[in-house]
Amino acid sequence: MKTILAIEDDPDIVELLRFNLERESYRVRSALTGKEGLRKIREERPDLLILDLMLPEMSGFEVCRIIRADRQLADLPVIMLTARGEEADVIAGIELGADDYVRKPFSPRELTARVGALLRRAARAARPAEAAPRQTLRVGDLVIDPTSHRVHRGGADLPVTHLEFRLLHHFASHPGRVFSRREILNRVWGREKYITQRSVDVYIRRLRQKVDPPGGPSLLATVRGAGYRFELPD
Repeated sequence: MKTILAIEDDPDIVELLRFNLERESYRVRSALTGKEGLRKIREERPDLLILDLMLPEMSGFEVCRIIRADRQLADLPVIMLTARGEEADVIAGIELGADDYVRKPFSPRELTARVGALLRRAARAARPAEAAPRQTLRVGDLVIDPTSHRVHRGGADLPVTHLEFRLLHHFASHPGRVFSRREILNRVWGREKYITQRSVDVYIRRLRQKVDPPGGPSLLATVRGAGYRFELPD
């Protein structure tokens, strides 16, 4: 049984989440503050996190930032809840490492669908023999290993999430080819996509910050009016 941790300070929303997710046979844990939630993440190691942005003691943004900076927690799937639904909040959450987001008020049916899709994607990533080609890709000093779903540079791990790994591996497997945002969604997210084409730009920007060589040109080049292309270094 998969465990889901909901960090949300509204008890009514917590109960709504619990009722609907337990109907789908998930185990649900909860925390009312950011600090309490971070402690429970480390103690209970949930399979997925539902994270409100506006929390007492520590914001959802800060919780997400700490998670993604921790190598042991970097691949924890995160769905952010945003009350205002402002694009700036959504973009900030994705840039910090959220895998998906849901705007309040939300449809419980939509939320459970997103939870299921994200857990299935994480499960496929955990089965590298079935989910990805076996060939290790080397781009300069960057090593992309589909067996372990890890990215290395100079022997040091780069803390990419499962989704970021899939995105990077897809581009590195097709150097020089231009992919539109729609193609990227279809190939990386597949039928279980919920994010918009606009959000692809945010994921690309976040990936660049992690894998681009220091002081060098970006590996993920923007092709104006067309999409993105993976550039091999000289």
